[in-house]
Amino acid sequence: MRIADKKSIVLLLCLVSIVLMPGCTNWKKKYILLNAENQNLKGQLDLSTAQKGQLADRVAQDQGTIDELQRQIEKLNKKPEDVTGFGPGYDVAVDPKAGTITVTLPNAILFDSGKAELKKATIAELDHIRSVLSQKMYAGRQVDVVGHTDTDPIAKSKWKDNWELSAQRSLTVTRYLIERGMSEKEVRAVGCGESRPVAPNTSAANKAKNRRVEIVVHMR
Repeated sequence: MRIADKKSIVLLLCLVSIVLMPGCTNWKKKYILLNAENQNLKGQLDLSTAQKGQLADRVAQDQGTIDELQRQIEKLNKKPEDVTGFGPGYDVAVDPKAGTITVTLPNAILFDSGKAELKKATIAELDHIRSVLSQKMYAGRQVDVVGHTDTDPIAKSKWKDNWELSAQRSLTVTRYLIERGMSEKEVRAVGCGESRPVAPNTSAANKAKNRRVEIVVHMR
């Protein structure tokens, strides 16, 4: 027998002995586990890729929706309150860049001065908004209820400051919408106090504009 053949036989016998060693079983188990884990990770990667594709499609669809609303406003000369479904009598703004639809309700409609309890006359306003948000176009959209105040300091009130008052008013409206069927996952309350005025707080009329609650619908 040639030396090369002898070496081959010896090497083969060594490999067989290694395989038959008790520790080999552990390596085999490790291999099986690692291989299964690798396949699982590949499956997760494929799923993640598909989810990313679905998300991209949803974003494009959502942007198309709000772009179409803006087209109707600009080219067809329609009013934002009409194309969004909220109807006449509501202060509605469409912002294609931000991807939002905002319905603004003056605090005078919702609350008495310094109060956070809804006026009874307000119920119909909020019920209408809730009914619009239940339409298919708004299904699954995130909605922010944002409270705002003017710069007048809080006086003789249980509220510590304007931040607290705006937050409580926002919570009041948010809770009302949730009680009427909105998902807690889709609506959140935000208090901004006097930090985001829409007009200079230099006159009674301007201050009235700044005291407001905004229903902000995120369309993408």
